[in-house]
Amino acid sequence: MTDPVVEVGRSAVDPVHHLDGGDLECIRLLILLRNHAARLPAGTVVHLTTRDPVAPIDLPAWCRMTGHTYFGRTSDTGAPTYAVRIAASAVATLDDRPWHTTHDPGPSPA
Repeated sequence: MTDPVVEVGRSAVDPVHHLDGGDLECIRLLILLRNHAARLPAGTVVHLTTRDPVAPIDLPAWCRMTGHTYFGRTSDTGAPTYAVRIAASAVATLDDRPWHTTHDPGPSPA
């Protein structure tokens, strides 16, 4: 199942930041996005390009957890690109485990 294609961030009201995730997968992709999101103003739309086949699953779950808005796949051609709007008050995640919030660190790695 693929995400519906959306048009987001095409006006001066919605600045767009392009981020190339390349071949990064899962954890490294979320760390890249989280680190960029922390430096961007609220309301910025990030167009994240990635060849990670699990991105359509990981990105919406991570956005729900952190408070960012997931818009789905954009209509850009080429490598799959997904749109995320940066939240004003995002929930922080652990440095090495971006799927765990700082309030609920989960089990420690072995």
